[in-house]
Amino acid sequence: MPRVVVDVMLKPEILDPQGQAVANALPRLGVNDVASVRIGRRIEIDFTGEPDLDRAREIADKLLANPVIEDFTVHLGEADEAADARS
Repeated sequence: MPRVVVDVMLKPEILDPQGQAVANALPRLGVNDVASVRIGRRIEIDFTGEPDLDRAREIADKLLANPVIEDFTVHLGEADEAADARS
């Protein structure tokens, strides 16, 4: 199935308390070589026909991201891409 992936991240100048909490917890797990962590969202949109990147950008701009504090990227994804990332 044709899939478009939208990644939403806070803009670099916006504080990320979730990311900071993760970064602060890493040393307790023995991980000392991480400088910073940013938390974002991944949204997968499955189209019934051909994937429409322009339509996905419009959806992201109007609904999925807050353009005041967030940036987003849109790219084609594979149906099994999420499963590959977990393994």
